Amino acid sequence: MIIMSVDFGDSRTGIAVCGKSEMIASPVCVISEKDFNKCIEKTAVLAKEQRAEEIVVGYPKNMNGTIGEKAEKCRLFSEELSKLVDCPVKLWDERCTTVSAHNVLNVTNTRGKKRKAVVDAVAAVIILESYLGYRRNNSAT
Repeated sequence: MIIMSVDFGDSRTGIAVCGKSEMIASPVCVISEKDFNKCIEKTAVLAKEQRAEEIVVGYPKNMNGTIGEKAEKCRLFSEELSKLVDCPVKLWDERCTTVSAHNVLNVTNTRGKKRKAVVDAVAAVIILESYLGYRRNNSAT
């Protein structure tokens, strides 16, 4: 199944996708858009271009499991996105993915403007890899 992941942000939104084999998550792009509705529309267009059969939106719960303002905005984003696409849209716990993305970029020595341009796409890859791991480990259930 082709699955697309979204790391929604107020200024930049990372997009990643995996192919039908569900083996490798790859970054697609970063949408630079501050307008909430335009970002949703651009994400829906990308989902259609990528032929996504499912979309996973990062859901940044607080470390204690509560739902904060950012998670609520991501929930609303996923609800509005689901109205524009012909596939399921799911929320996926993404606690610490941006921290993990920065750690990956530290290892690859990616700095400055280049880092800022890719960190959200890397976070989307991490979200998707986490979701794919869950699917593999729970395929029998």
